[in-house]
Amino acid sequence: MSNEHTFWFNEEHDYSGSSIGFRVTKKLHEEKTPFQTIAIYDTTDWGKLMTIDGCMMVSTRDNFFYHEMMSHPALYTHANPKNVVIIGGGDCGTLREVLRHKSVESAIQVEIDERVTRLAEQYFPELCESNHDPRAQLLFIDGIKWMAEAKPESLDVIIIDSTDPVGPAEGLFNAAFYATCLKALRPDGIIVQQSESPLAHLPLLTDIRNALTTAGFESLKTICFPQPCYPSGWWSGTMARKRGKLDAFREADVAAKPFATQYYNLDIHKAALAQPEFLKRAFGG
Repeated sequence: MSNEHTFWFNEEHDYSGSSIGFRVTKKLHEEKTPFQTIAIYDTTDWGKLMTIDGCMMVSTRDNFFYHEMMSHPALYTHANPKNVVIIGGGDCGTLREVLRHKSVESAIQVEIDERVTRLAEQYFPELCESNHDPRAQLLFIDGIKWMAEAKPESLDVIIIDSTDPVGPAEGLFNAAFYATCLKALRPDGIIVQQSESPLAHLPLLTDIRNALTTAGFESLKTICFPQPCYPSGWWSGTMARKRGKLDAFREADVAAKPFATQYYNLDIHKAALAQPEFLKRAFGG
């Protein structure tokens, strides 16, 4: 129940005529960086909450859906992922999940705004527990520029863990950027792009898939998962493979994974590959 010491943080989504709100007890921090405004709240039921430019980014309680599904499906689809790059991902939760895979020899996180990471280290330390893993490298530079200069065929998996396609992340959602990713991937390499809500952002999902195809990726697969703090509460990641199919994954390795997860498992991976009818129609069958 609310009382005089609590208030509601509401994020309104004009495009879908909806909003999502969490009950909070106080604002812990707010600052304007050269790129955006970051705020941290304490909530009554969802732990800490980070917002960027008024949009919810991560909460203590529900972040595992996103971080696990943006990493494990792609890494278990690749035969032997050794070199991984995360573009964005400043809260470091995706980096932590990537480094659970023993095959990974290097994981580079390229985040433009260092303050996102420093505030995550302060308020979400559990997400940052792998930041000092010797395989991890944190770069605070422009991910678009970094990818354009990446060595050809040097990467196995690229994870685009970005904010919405406005502001600093706008240039991460087009065929020109995906073409640089294609060049940097080895022939069996995989990219996964956070692709917003299938319900609220369907035209954007279609645009992302078209851009990946235009860039030269051979196969696509959009996977869906819950994400309570994001618009509509239902989110997606779109995987694309440079050469070859995306239907099969290392099922035996998933069943025997040596680390604990909260959402991802063998059955969840299988289920996430299924497409609702409206997505099949939107994606052309």
